[in-house]
Amino acid sequence: MTARYPIAIEQGSERTAFGIVVPDLPGCFSAGDTLDDAMMGVEEAVAAWIDAALDAGDTIPAPSSLGIIQADATYSGWTFAVVSVDPGLLDDTIERVNITLPRRVLKRLDALARAAGESRSGYIAQLTLEEPRRIA
Repeated sequence: MTARYPIAIEQGSERTAFGIVVPDLPGCFSAGDTLDDAMMGVEEAVAAWIDAALDAGDTIPAPSSLGIIQADATYSGWTFAVVSVDPGLLDDTIERVNITLPRRVLKRLDALARAAGESRSGYIAQLTLEEPRRIA
């Protein structure tokens, strides 16, 4: 089931960007010169926030009702909407996969996994989880 998190949108102008916050996800926000830019950014920010929280072993808060956020004086004068979260982002179910690699690459992968004290699957997962940090 898709989760829908309420968002609060601060209107932009010719001199200021549109700002969007996700009150249920502390520190999750976006900004953009246009509302479309800010909305695309908030979708990415929510995905990144959830991914980082899961990596840290944190619990993902359930979405509040839109009415609760609208009643919060912090957001007086703001516009409200919701952002949908792909349920796959919240799913840590183990799934078996089949990959095809040349033997020489597989041997190298297994050696690296052994050296790291990991299983092949664990090593691939570790590399995948670390990769975004290397890019950032």
